[in-house]
Amino acid sequence: MKLKLVPTVVLVVASASLHASQAGITTSSASVIGNAAETAKGAVHENWNTGIHSLQLGKTTRRFRVHVPSTMSPSTKAPLILAFHGWGGDEHEFLKHPVVTKELNQRGWILIAPLGLGKEEPGEFRASWSFRGSTTGLAGPHIGPEVFNAPSTICDEVLTPNYTYPSCQSVAQSTCSWTHCLGDDIDFVLTLIGEARKNLSIDPSRIFAVGGSNGGQLVWELAQNLRSTSSFRAFSSLIGLPHLGFNSPPPVNQARPMLLITGSRDTTVPPGRKGELQFTTTSNGEAYFYESASAVSATWAKALGCDLTQPLPTWVESTPLECSTWAGCQQAANGPSIADCRAPQMGHAYDLPTTWPVIMNFFAQF
Repeated sequence: MKLKLVPTVVLVVASASLHASQAGITTSSASVIGNAAETAKGAVHENWNTGIHSLQLGKTTRRFRVHVPSTMSPSTKAPLILAFHGWGGDEHEFLKHPVVTKELNQRGWILIAPLGLGKEEPGEFRASWSFRGSTTGLAGPHIGPEVFNAPSTICDEVLTPNYTYPSCQSVAQSTCSWTHCLGDDIDFVLTLIGEARKNLSIDPSRIFAVGGSNGGQLVWELAQNLRSTSSFRAFSSLIGLPHLGFNSPPPVNQARPMLLITGSRDTTVPPGRKGELQFTTTSNGEAYFYESASAVSATWAKALGCDLTQPLPTWVESTPLECSTWAGCQQAANGPSIADCRAPQMGHAYDLPTTWPVIMNFFAQF
C-alpha cells in the first residue's frame, strides 16, 4: 500500500477546494480538541480558538485543527505554521505529539493542520493532497541532462498498483495517478491563509509551511507555484520529494528558504545518495519515481544565489541529522537558507523529537 503511515511519524498537508473568489466562504467551529491545560485556559484568540474548525467553500466543507498557545497575549502577532499530513493522514497526526505542542507553546507560535480530500469518495480512498503529476500520473518536463532513460510516467505501471481515485477518472492519463481530483489544493491553502488572517492574530510576514510525505510534496508545489510562494516566508519538506520531472525552480526572484529532511533508509520516497542527481525509485514493492534530494536541493540553492562550487558539509545545529548547504546561502543571521538534511537511521517515518526542533529552529531564523 502506498506511503503507509508509521505511528511515530507526523504527516501533514493542505487540502483542495474552490478559491474564495469562486465560492462563498463561511466558517464554523466544532468541539475543542487539545490537552486539559489548553482547554482550561481557553486559548481563545480572535474568532478561532484551539480546536477543530471548518470552512464551507461552495459545496465542500474543509476541516482543520488549530493550535493557539494558551499563554499568548491577545495583542501578539504570532508566526503561523501550516502543517500538511501525508497520504491517508488527518488533522490530528501532527498536533497529538507533545514535542510539537511544547515547542509551539514555548515559542508562542500558532499552527493550523488541515485535512486533505479523498475520504468523501466512494470506496476506501485516503485523504490526500494533489499537485503536478499526482493526478495525471505523468512525469513532468523539468528533467535535467544528467538524468538518463527517464520514463514518461511517475511510476512503473506494471509494478505499481492502480490507486486512481474516482474523481480522477477523466484526469488520469496513466494508472500512476494516486491523489484526489476534488479541487485545487493551492486555492484552498490561499483561502485558508486569508481566513486565518481574519480570525487569528498572526504576523502575515511570517507564515510557514511544513509537510510530510504526500504533504511534503505539496510543500514543494506551494514553493514552486507563482500563485502561492509569496504568501510564505519559508518551507520545510519531510520525507517528501517532487515526482520525476517536477524539479522546477521557484518563480524568478521569489525563492524562499527551504529545509529538506529525508531518511537515508527510506524505501518509499528514497532520497538517493548525497550528490546523486539521477531520479530515485520506490523499492517497497511499488515503483514510483522521484527527483533525488541532491537534485532538488541544488536547484533551490541556485535560485537562492548560492555558490554551488562551494558545498559546505555541515550545518551548525545540535542534531544527529547530517545536513549540508552551500557557500553564499547565509540569508539568515544564524544559519543557511537552504539545507539538505539526512537522518542516517530513519526510513519513511518522522523522528519528531529529533526533527521538529530542527524545523522550528530553521523557521525561527526568518
